[in-house]
Amino acid sequence: MTKNVLIISSSPRKNGNSDLLCNEFMKGVVEAGHNVEKIRLSDYKINFCQACYVCKTKGKCFQNDDMEKILEKIDNADTIVLATPVYFYCMSAQLKTMIDRTVGKYPIKGKEFYYIITSTNSEKKNVEKVIDALRGFAIDCTKDSKECGVIYGIGASAKGDIEKTPAFKEAFEMGKRV
Repeated sequence: MTKNVLIISSSPRKNGNSDLLCNEFMKGVVEAGHNVEKIRLSDYKINFCQACYVCKTKGKCFQNDDMEKILEKIDNADTIVLATPVYFYCMSAQLKTMIDRTVGKYPIKGKEFYYIITSTNSEKKNVEKVIDALRGFAIDCTKDSKECGVIYGIGASAKGDIEKTPAFKEAFEMGKRV
């Protein structure tokens, strides 16, 4: 069965380490014969959630930004990849803002989730807080969804360092297994 895969890259750096892992994952997905689209959140205008819940009563947020386009892509995806660099033990602000704005679509149903995390620190334990937060959204706040894989792009500081780590090849291989 051909799947629709949506890769959400939240790095503000084009071709930064997490963005490069997204590209490798995408190559694997293409090789496996699935449909894939990668979006870079920094290419979209996404306002902060105002917690007014207009989206719950009217079915759409009152804000006129690009979030509706992203929500449509999420709806049409079978598989979603959430990719983020780690900043001060947290996901990027871009990804957190997007996640907050999905409240009008709760529950998101029946998705497969993968996570791509990059960090300058070389210890997995230092990125687990971010993984837990992503699991909170992807698994706890959705219905009938499942986690399918995590890529730990750790120990990569400068732009491009990730290409010298095992995570680079792992991203391609994991993409092939979607």
